[in-house]
Amino acid sequence: MSLKARITEDMKTAMRAKDTARLATIRLLLAAIKQKEIDERVDLDDTGVTAVIEKMIKQRKDAIGQYEAAGRQDLADREQAEIDVLAGYMPRPLSAGEIAALIAQARIETGAAGARDMGRMMAWLKPRLAGRADMTAVSAQVKNVLG
Repeated sequence: MSLKARITEDMKTAMRAKDTARLATIRLLLAAIKQKEIDERVDLDDTGVTAVIEKMIKQRKDAIGQYEAAGRQDLADREQAEIDVLAGYMPRPLSAGEIAALIAQARIETGAAGARDMGRMMAWLKPRLAGRADMTAVSAQVKNVLG
């Protein structure tokens, strides 16, 4: 079952269970997926759907920081609840060891020797790590490896 189909089924389940908070988050997600499909005139696959979910999680994390700075913990809690629902659709995160192994493999396969080859390594890593690792942290690790 595709990720998009699973999300649609979860929406139906949330409707039947009258789980309004979960239902609202899933509807927002489906609307964002549909908007992306319309904007780009494509039918999103699991990778595209994962990218939409990643973006929504990032937006909510940014909002949590702003709400907490403004002293609105109630709104921050609501955003966190949405993150929890969205995170359920993300693939299993890779461990630090798995990420280090992929970085080592990328260095070998791309022939990266120094900092100027970082872009080549990141281009090799990005499709393999999409949705499974924080790319900012991976970038920092690649910088350390390349020196």
